[in-house]
Amino acid sequence: MNGTPLHVGIVACSAEGAALCYRTLCAEGAQRLGPHAHPEISLHTHSLADYVACLDRGDLPGIGALMLSSADKLARAGADFLICPDNTIHQALGHVLPRSPLPWLHIAGEVAAQAAARSYRRIGLLGTRWLVESRVYPDKLEERGLHWLRPPEDDRAALGRIIMDELVYGVFKPDSVARLQGIIERLRDAGCDAVVLGCTELPLVLGDGNCALPTLDSTRILARAALARALRAG
Repeated sequence: MNGTPLHVGIVACSAEGAALCYRTLCAEGAQRLGPHAHPEISLHTHSLADYVACLDRGDLPGIGALMLSSADKLARAGADFLICPDNTIHQALGHVLPRSPLPWLHIAGEVAAQAAARSYRRIGLLGTRWLVESRVYPDKLEERGLHWLRPPEDDRAALGRIIMDELVYGVFKPDSVARLQGIIERLRDAGCDAVVLGCTELPLVLGDGNCALPTLDSTRILARAALARALRAG
């Protein structure tokens, strides 16, 4: 790396996922740059309630407007590029990119690249109902020639409840973790060889050490991709 690392802008949505992404950038930045060092980072978020209201009514342009508002603020703060540590609202990127003041990294694109690099072939999808039923991950996985599988309806409902009623509030119940582990076991039995932790809060309770399948931690994968970009171009 030559010069100063690029300034990373985080378009945040939910607190727990954004915090994990931020902490990863700082902690792993120090591993690359030396004690206490990391790229410059700015973060902006609108109220999660504003995003949820748009999601509930299927208003992708409304989500895009919120994301663009954050993007504009981060551009004025001096960010060089943007990331969003929230899988679900990536559905709205089509409304964002044509008017964005800065380039973005796509969380599902980075995860798909990692899945291909690790030679996985059939990926189970975990996340909110909005995310799991969207094309955010199928499109990016299919670009890499990878297969994917959604959990069945009752498991999707359980995922959504645990994420939105517990994890986004920092509530981690053993019974809920066991339920999530059971969903992953069923994806394994259905032929998956890895699972995407496609909600940025899921890595707070799930990982390779307690799951029946290897995990693709979308939060940390995105943070590491942002760190690599900041250092490579700096």
